[in-house]
Amino acid sequence: MPHVEIKCYPGRTDEQKNKCAEEITRAITETLGCDASSVSVAIKEIEKEDWKDKVWDAQIVADDEFLYKKPGYTC
Repeated sequence: MPHVEIKCYPGRTDEQKNKCAEEITRAITETLGCDASSVSVAIKEIEKEDWKDKVWDAQIVADDEFLYKKPGYTC
């Protein structure tokens, strides 16, 4: 039952978000061998001024040991 949560700055269209969710679902089903009906994808928009507190500190730094793809930037 993979669940993916994507956080990004606002500004993407619903079409872009749907395409992203479809591609993420495809990648998960191919690599993890699960059915698409088991996958859920959430996309949450975070304002730029809130990124450091709500995402960088709370999730990226706090969950560093779980990151398989680390960001190439710092806050």
